[in-house]
Parts: sequence; structure tokens; C-alpha cells
Amino acid sequence: HRLLLENAEQLVLVCGRREPYLRRDGAASLGVLRAASLVVGMDGCIKAVGQADVIRSQFSEATFERIIDCSGKCVLPGLVDAHTHPVWAGDRVHEFAMKLAGASYMEIHQAGGGIHFTVEHTRKATEEELFTSLQHRLERMLRAGSTLVECKSGYGLNLETELKMLRVIEHAKKSMDIGISSTYCGAHAVPKGKTATEATDDIINNHLPKLKELKLSGEIHVNNIDVFCEKGVFDLESTRRILQAGKDIGLQINFHGDELHPMKSAELGAELGARAISHLEEITDEGIVAMARAKCAAVLLPTTAYMLRLKQPQARKMLEEGVIVALGSDFNPNAYCFSMPMVMHLACVNMKMSMNEALAAATINAAYALGKSDTHGSLEVGKQGDLLIINSSRWEHLIYQFGGHEALINYVIVKGKVIYENERCETMSSY
Repeated sequence: HRLLLENAEQLVLVCGRREPYLRRDGAASLGVLRAASLVVGMDGCIKAVGQADVIRSQFSEATFERIIDCSGKCVLPGLVDAHTHPVWAGDRVHEFAMKLAGASYMEIHQAGGGIHFTVEHTRKATEEELFTSLQHRLERMLRAGSTLVECKSGYGLNLETELKMLRVIEHAKKSMDIGISSTYCGAHAVPKGKTATEATDDIINNHLPKLKELKLSGEIHVNNIDVFCEKGVFDLESTRRILQAGKDIGLQINFHGDELHPMKSAELGAELGARAISHLEEITDEGIVAMARAKCAAVLLPTTAYMLRLKQPQARKMLEEGVIVALGSDFNPNAYCFSMPMVMHLACVNMKMSMNEALAAATINAAYALGKSDTHGSLEVGKQGDLLIINSSRWEHLIYQFGGHEALINYVIVKGKVIYENERCETMSSY
């Protein structure tokens, strides 16, 4: 066998009965085992989870590549970041000052900043430059506990640059340990010199057929399709056309909606069978009910609402109505955050989620939002052995310590392989 984790103070299963997601009622009780052990096989999948003494006798004859004593520590599922934009060149630190001085997101966007600024720099960057920076960013996400990350294109807005970004993501998928779900987000903004209708036609007639062709030839495997459905960007009708065309070539619908203005994006997503919708600061009550019925995940991004000083998404109302709530960092030049532990903390403080709900939202529900909760998001036999070991006797420290993950996360493990080991944890207590 590949890995044995012995005698953890707490082993947080998240769910234990192959639930594809947890709604509010389910998230109340995360399965937590005490004095527990876990075994990962050579295939990278979990073979056994249970009381330490039971596992010890069950595997007394087995050999392991690696054994880690987790006494006094906690084992949790690897975190899942359900929404990031990690491929781009040229940061927007100068815009942060503008925002602090009171400029709105759309004011900066209309003045040629925001997405347009990043597009200009990303178009000029070489594939190698983009890959190097993506690699560094994903490594930082990994050290903060993310083992599966959704990665979007969207700073090309023309076919050539969008494909360049998707190739960079594909390269990372093949060469890095971190799990990646890739998203084509060519409708992230209307390119300069085009109307929204012209941009929509270009995506449907040129971009998507090319993606289909590259998928068939095995060069690029895209998982999701995304559109920024927003006033002054893509309206409801353009969004519908693009998402439907993406769905027709086998992509999961996972898009930006109801962020700055109520657009009825949630109702549209529910109707089209979307797997997930992100942002939703301005969702209507009808939209909440429609998403709950359609089992469409709400990917909430507390970092964005915090940095742009928007009203917070209504996490409590969504949870009470039975929506599947997931979390994402929204890492991008506008919201520069790699850390899902910080996202969970903000979700609890600003969106009034409980710690149990936030952990479920950053594991099983975020995996569900990416269509991967059958293999990721909880510690169950048969699932992929992606996990964290934290240097603390209670799992809640991962959320309670705001920005504390650098000394708290002791090991990050993907498919039973230790891919990050934090020396600092050996010399310091996490308290």
C-alpha cells in the first residue's frame, strides 16, 4: 500500500454514505472519528478508514511506502476551490487603490481597466510565461490545502489567446499533482470593437467548434463552459445561446451570474440544467427556489464581495431553502487570494455560515459543483486519497485561524502521495 495515516486525534470524513453533496440538514453533522487511521492503496484511492486499533490489526501484514503518525493532529479531505482565474499576465495592484478610493468595478471596467487591462497583458505573454506563473500560483494554492481547483480561461477574448490559456491549463493538468477542472470562459467580457451579439456569434460559430475538434483529437479536454452574465456584459439571451451551445458539445454549465445586478441568471441556469452558478450577490428569491429544485450548486465567493464592498451573498437563505452551497476563492487580479481556509473563515464571519457548513462547502459541495463529488470531497473508501494533515487537535483551527494555514497545514497529500510537507509544523505548536 502507498500510505498509512495512524492514530489521528480527529479524522473528518465530511460525509460517510456516498452523498454527492450536503444540504443544510446534512452539513450539521460532519462525521468525525477520534483515534482513527486511514489507508491509501497504490492506485491512489482510499482503502480503509476507521478506528486505529481495527485498522492496525486489519493491516498488520501489509507493507506501506509511507507511514505518518498523526497523534495530536487532524486529517481532513483536501480542499476544493470551485472558482479561480489563475492564468493571466500583468497584475492590477494599481486598481486596488482606485477601488479603495471609491471607484466601482464597472467604472474601472468601462475606463478600460479590469478585465480589459488583463486581456491586453495576457495576449502579449508567451505560453511559457503564462505556464510558469500558473505553476507558482497552483503551488501556493496547494500549500494552502487545495487539492482540486477549477481553472478558467477568459483573458483572451479572441480564439487564439483563449486556446493559448486552455493549452497552459492542459499542460498543468498533465504535469502537476494538483487536480484541475478546466473551464472555457471566452465570454468573460465583450472584446473591444465588438458588440455583445457579435461576440456571442463568434463564440458559437468559431470558438466552440474549435474546442470540440481539439477535444476529439485529445489535445485539450475542457470540462465546463462559463459566461459573465451581467448588465453591460452578456445579457440573458446571449448567455442562454452560449451556454446551450456549450452544453451541446458536452460541457458542463458553470457560469457567473447575478453579481452586480439582478439578471435572473439563477432562473436561467436552473432551466438549462447548469451544474453551478457563481457569485449570486443579487439573486432573487425565485432564483434561490429554482436552484434548490434543480440541484444547481451556488458557488459563493466571499473574497469578491469583501474586496469590492458588495453586499454579501445570502448564504443563510440559500441553505435554509435547500440550495447546495459551495465556495471558491475567485483567485484573479481583482481578488488576489489563494487560500480556501481564509475563504471559509470569511464565509463564516461575513456570510454567517457555520464552520461545518463552510467545510462541506469547500469539500464535497465544491466537488459537486465541478461534477467530481463521486471521486473527491470526502474521506470514503473508493474515493481518491486527497487529504490534509493539520498540526492541531481540533479541525476547526483550519477555519478559526485567519491566515494561519502557513504554520498549520502539516502535509498535503494527493492520491496518497505527500506533495507538500511543512517543516515549520515540526518545530512549532499551532496554538
